[in-house]
Amino acid sequence: MVIMGNQNIYCQLAKQAIKNYLEHGNAPATPQNLPEHFYTKKCGVFVTIKKGDQLRGCIGTYLPTKENLPQEIIDNAIAAAVRDNRFDPVELHELDHLTFEVSLLNEPEQILDLENHDPKKHGLIVKSVDYQYKTGLLLPDLDGIDTPQEQFLICCQKAGINPAKENVEMYRFEVEKYTE
Repeated sequence: MVIMGNQNIYCQLAKQAIKNYLEHGNAPATPQNLPEHFYTKKCGVFVTIKKGDQLRGCIGTYLPTKENLPQEIIDNAIAAAVRDNRFDPVELHELDHLTFEVSLLNEPEQILDLENHDPKKHGLIVKSVDYQYKTGLLLPDLDGIDTPQEQFLICCQKAGINPAKENVEMYRFEVEKYTE
């Protein structure tokens, strides 16, 4: 895979990875022509796909799981396109009608309350202390989420956490967002 120029390289990488996967059935090799920081930076990555204003797929990890940033973007882009079970898999003919957003997550920091939490600036992770497998996450600045309490309750709902009956830990994070 060859990435051309500097035009939103993050989204270009995501789109090319999906195109390669849909055409050839596998993930592309990691491109070798990216700026050096792509190979040294490690962070969680979310890839969001939209068709117009409608969500078409969104998958990612809040901590790095791959050896470098290009591989994080490639794997999460493909997963958002074909493994987000809320949607039918993206098809090749749709690609030119989709927009891509790549969010690079800063390391999450634990918070004890929502007092200084801004859902427009901070994403939120809620984990059940009682059931370690229950974790909910929302990226920052999502339409319709205006208060920390709304963000908290939706995270709990996504994870299947009953905050009245389960002890929780909360973490917040900021993102570098790149949009096509």
